[in-house]
Amino acid sequence: MGYDPTTGMYTPDKPKGPTQRAVGEIAPESGLAVTGTERNFAKEEEARKIGYSAEYILSRGGINAQGYFNDTPLSGQLTAAEQKQVRLPNGNTDTAAMAKILQQKQIAKLVSEGMSESDATARVSKEYGQYGIGGSSGSGVGGAGGASGSAGAGTPEQIAARQSAFDLLKLQFDEYGLGALVEPLRGLIQEGVSPSEFAVRLRQTDPYKKRFAANAARISSGLRALSEAEYIRLEDDYQNVMRNYGLPASYYTKGEMGRQEGFEKLIAGDVSMTELEDRIMTAQNRVINAAPEVMTALKQFYPDIKNSEILAYTLDPTQGLADIKKKVLAAEIGGAAIGAGLGAAATRAEELARYGVTAESARQGYDAIGGGLERGRQLSSIYQQPDYNQAVAEQEIFNLPGQTQAGEKRKKIIGLEKATFGGQTGVSSGALSQNRAGSY
Repeated sequence: MGYDPTTGMYTPDKPKGPTQRAVGEIAPESGLAVTGTERNFAKEEEARKIGYSAEYILSRGGINAQGYFNDTPLSGQLTAAEQKQVRLPNGNTDTAAMAKILQQKQIAKLVSEGMSESDATARVSKEYGQYGIGGSSGSGVGGAGGASGSAGAGTPEQIAARQSAFDLLKLQFDEYGLGALVEPLRGLIQEGVSPSEFAVRLRQTDPYKKRFAANAARISSGLRALSEAEYIRLEDDYQNVMRNYGLPASYYTKGEMGRQEGFEKLIAGDVSMTELEDRIMTAQNRVINAAPEVMTALKQFYPDIKNSEILAYTLDPTQGLADIKKKVLAAEIGGAAIGAGLGAAATRAEELARYGVTAESARQGYDAIGGGLERGRQLSSIYQQPDYNQAVAEQEIFNLPGQTQAGEKRKKIIGLEKATFGGQTGVSSGALSQNRAGSY
């Protein structure tokens, strides 16, 4: 299979373009000698997609299976096994481990050229810091803002090591669709910067901080920063949950560099996918899709929650999930009272919730109370008895303190009516004459 530089296509049986470099030939674009001829077309296609021209790729001898240009010295390349060795579980590259391997290769190369191992180690350590720990002038792995490894661009091997670090970082971020974040670091290849510092420099850039803004908030809250892979995976999980529950796309719209601002509070608040689903279900199933009286009670009890903002309220991690559920349960209890034509107050609904009243038991109880309360009030007035009101009925129906006394009040006014009408009562077969168990 050959490559046609005029079309940018790989086609069978075509010869290589005239700019293909031979082993040992100096590539003028980099000033380095071509070290191999292996070309991996899939890797070259990846490189083209992120902005390298076909002509430039050919001029550097092509790209091998590990993603290196063929003019990159072997001492500046990681093998497939070594790349796997430095790949962390979260998908990121362990830059310290990578730097150590590359520095060991540079030491071995110098030794093969006749330098003693101690002199070779001292030379590499002076330039980069021994295995990233820090040398006489090195910045060290992971050091932020330290002195550069050496003045100027350095030797071809040093340039190759920086090129390798850049390429690895670029390929990693290309997998996330964020290669543009790494591109501004290309200038470091020609500077005296330790290869291990590329990732540190990247995380200090404003575009990176903006794209992964929730990490700063996590750190300030005492949480650890998420890796790029963890961060993006969590965004994907949030989006899938919201789509599954039919939330408007405005909740997960992507902006520049795939940033989803609506998720930043969730990530900063350490909200898991399970918790997010619980929050959405609480809002949708128990309020938005419930009887309208529940929403009426919620707005009446908690006026800071607007009808159009119930989802936003429940998705706000600064609002504790337990507190949200407490308010929703109170609204369900209040909604049951409103639905039965009775009064409702937040303090009473919250009190009933503390005594174990659920949404379902509230509906059953208030249906029973609503069926006999008005007649009870009338009989209390007729026979000049203490007022038989909603609070008294709630005591008996919902097993609250004072339940026994409440039951006695009801029985007394029923007894008075029976005595007046010779054993007959207008409520003898109605709700007021029955005894608890969810109905009068």
